[in-house]
Amino acid sequence: QVQLVESGGGLVQAGGSLRLSCAASGIIFRLNVMDWYRQAPGKQRELVAGISSGGSTNYADSVKGRFTISRDNAKNTVYLQMNSLKPEDTGVYYCYAHTIGYWGQGTQVTVSS
Repeated sequence: QVQLVESGGGLVQAGGSLRLSCAASGIIFRLNVMDWYRQAPGKQRELVAGISSGGSTNYADSVKGRFTISRDNAKNTVYLQMNSLKPEDTGVYYCYAHTIGYWGQGTQVTVSS
């Protein structure tokens, strides 16, 4: 049974930081491309960052230089370090196992101005 469990969301002031975690089970994690998406109220879900099985990363232009995606294959976990947060970063953040097309349940991030 595949599970992706996100954690680390919350309420933070603008300029603050949060680290999201996504713990995976039921998949061969090290072989999976892992992504973080977010969805703001009334908007479409958008790709925030991705990391390949080899550790190559890509980012949305809006988060470059502020967010860092990383993975720990020994812990079957992918992380999203978010610094210099802005109110427009508010939304539900989802972990996505790209290779098998599986979504986590999401974690809420709210950035107050």
